[in-house]
Amino acid sequence: MSQIDGLPPLRAVIAAHGLSARKSLGQNFLLDLNLTAKIARQAGDLSGCDVLEIGPGPGGLTRGLLSEGARRVLAIEKDRRCLPALEEIAAAYPGQLEIIEGDALEIDPLAHLTPPIRVAANLPYNVGTELLVRWLTPPDWPPYWQSLTLMFQREVAERIVARPGSKAYGRLAILAQWRSDAAIALSLPPEAFTPPPKVSSAVVHLTALAEPRFPARAATLSRVVAAAFNQRRKMLRAALKGQAPDIEDRLIAAGLKPTDRAEQIPLEGFCALARALDAP
Repeated sequence: MSQIDGLPPLRAVIAAHGLSARKSLGQNFLLDLNLTAKIARQAGDLSGCDVLEIGPGPGGLTRGLLSEGARRVLAIEKDRRCLPALEEIAAAYPGQLEIIEGDALEIDPLAHLTPPIRVAANLPYNVGTELLVRWLTPPDWPPYWQSLTLMFQREVAERIVARPGSKAYGRLAILAQWRSDAAIALSLPPEAFTPPPKVSSAVVHLTALAEPRFPARAATLSRVVAAAFNQRRKMLRAALKGQAPDIEDRLIAAGLKPTDRAEQIPLEGFCALARALDAP
């Protein structure tokens, strides 16, 4: 018996279905059900929420989310080998688990979920950052999700919560902290996974703010931050020269020094620059 429900232990599930983690899909399976339940708890009270899970694999976190009381879980899985194991979980939780085979980058969760919605996922390493950026940059805010509870490589997690002046500070920190409260909730060593990755992992919890911390147009902010950090060693006037012919004047109008570098600029400064670039 497993520790959180009446289903078999994950090692037995993997053996029964002949599953093995595929590097091409960025898979690393988390087999400790006590740990997957702990990760699910980082998402908060799930009893009145639908939950979106990306890349459930054999269903360790899925079982954690359901055992912690999620109203309903939508699990999007690209690897069809995992579907029979997930169907067994669906049978144990009638009406609470919907499984979609497909690419999470191409599926609209709102066609399947009812707000309030939380996202919880041990994200595949190869699409994790792209999914996070999409969740943080929808055209309208607040987004469809209340919170994101996501596992990343430790290095990526540190980039999300980084502060100005640090080497980890960059585009992810700006986008995450502009519209959400972000914190590292849990750290996991490589040996927690099968197969063990070469790096440590961490769970980041992001709670959506009702409105951004500072006014700015999302598309402009994303563009200027990407340009600034793509050449982070250069002064802003050089890194951003393609953003406007009078970029030095725009930087000064935003209260920034043209000789500053991107990692010196706080969130508020980048938002001021985005507004300055959008001004006539």
